[in-house]
Amino acid sequence: MTEVTRSHPLGVSRPDLAIADLPEPEEVFGVSRLGTKELFKYAVGPSLIALGISIGSGEWLLGPQAVGQYGFVGVGWVILVSAILQTFYNVECSRYVLATGESPVVGWGRVPPGFALWVPLSAFIIIFAFIAGGWAASAGQGVYALVHGEVAPAGAEEPRLWAIGLLLLVFAITAAARKISRTLELANWGMVGAILVALLLVDLFVVPFEIWWDAIRGFVTPAAPPAGITATQLGGLAGFTALASGLNWYVMGHYRDKGYGMGYRTGFIAGLRGPKSELLDSGVTFPDNPANAGRWRRWYRLLLMDMWGVFFVGAILGMLLPTILMARAVELSGQRPTQANVPTFVASALGDEYGQAMFVGALILGVLILFSTQLGIFEGMVRVVTDAAHATSPRLRVLIEGDPRRFYYPFMFGLLVVIAIVLHLALPISLVQWSANMSNLGALIYPFMLMYLNSKLPRPARPRWWHYVILVLNFLFFGFFFVNFIADFVGDPLVTF
Repeated sequence: MTEVTRSHPLGVSRPDLAIADLPEPEEVFGVSRLGTKELFKYAVGPSLIALGISIGSGEWLLGPQAVGQYGFVGVGWVILVSAILQTFYNVECSRYVLATGESPVVGWGRVPPGFALWVPLSAFIIIFAFIAGGWAASAGQGVYALVHGEVAPAGAEEPRLWAIGLLLLVFAITAAARKISRTLELANWGMVGAILVALLLVDLFVVPFEIWWDAIRGFVTPAAPPAGITATQLGGLAGFTALASGLNWYVMGHYRDKGYGMGYRTGFIAGLRGPKSELLDSGVTFPDNPANAGRWRRWYRLLLMDMWGVFFVGAILGMLLPTILMARAVELSGQRPTQANVPTFVASALGDEYGQAMFVGALILGVLILFSTQLGIFEGMVRVVTDAAHATSPRLRVLIEGDPRRFYYPFMFGLLVVIAIVLHLALPISLVQWSANMSNLGALIYPFMLMYLNSKLPRPARPRWWHYVILVLNFLFFGFFFVNFIADFVGDPLVTF
């Protein structure tokens, strides 16, 4: 590591950032040259973890449910706008991580009035938004149908037990890791690749061209929302298209663990099988000079390729392919999905038309989609709280002897128990819609905090003026849906269609 000789003040209530040179990507990834092969083998990764979460609650549940009930026109444009805005937002969150090596939840502690407010509040919002466990309950419904060959009856207990079993599987995967982020990347390489290829093949086999065209046209045609759909339903769709709207930052800390930019200087959370890794409690940034400006441009290009080339393209395909499959299932069955049966609706409709093999295949695909979401969300909640506690509590660092794993794994198990209880409280889709609309809450807060933090980065890393405009658009678009959700929850929605 380059010797630190001075510091860079950023915000309030947190230590100044240490200063060291940015590493070259080749140094981080251990290659002599970062070509196309090395790019996909080593550099692409955090976007896959985000994409694994993305292709799940929004793409397999809320999007198909909305299309199955109301069609593509008036719904598709919400999907496209949400995906574009969220990808820009992801880049801005990750900009801070690359420039400082701090995860976003730690960075929020630098925003006035300071960490005593923003760090615990942010950790609470993430837990509150996702602890409902609808993503896990939906996966449990799919496993039940796969085991028994039929859809679970209303109120059945066994799907919830399967959901809890899948949470234990997430715990086992992280416990078996040497480096948790890398294990999640490899798992999502396999799952996301299999999901998209399988969806494409099934759609090519069963979906007529007319439905493909209706879907593509619906994505790019601005139109009023269809009659009957609520703004709360649209808000859930917008919130969970691509990822989790204003709360996407909870996944972007993986760029630190991947070693992107200054993340290489600050460390990562190791798995149980790996050796202890030092994780700094405060970030490091780079001096403003031509050499580091050139290195920053290289890292920023890698970030853009990872986010736009992998995450955005994958998110659009991940929404298009399941929604046209749902439209075909509605056409075949003559019925529309409900909150109770949407996790298994497609499998049932395709099974009736094409036989048991298609029923089983669609169920396996659905379980894989929902489990990839479950893996990323559950681990992400644990990661956010671990980063927050480790960075802000000297007493905790002494207690765990500087090893974040000693907090990470006990907290993960405790959270598992709590989610297992919450799973019994509502239908899976109701839980997912709650999480999605709570995700929109983040759009009222964090875009402005990002503006504050990123404007104080070293000059080469600062955003251009139009990046701030897009962050304001995130605030307006997703913030509207959250305000409407609260109005609908306590009385009447702001708008009806």
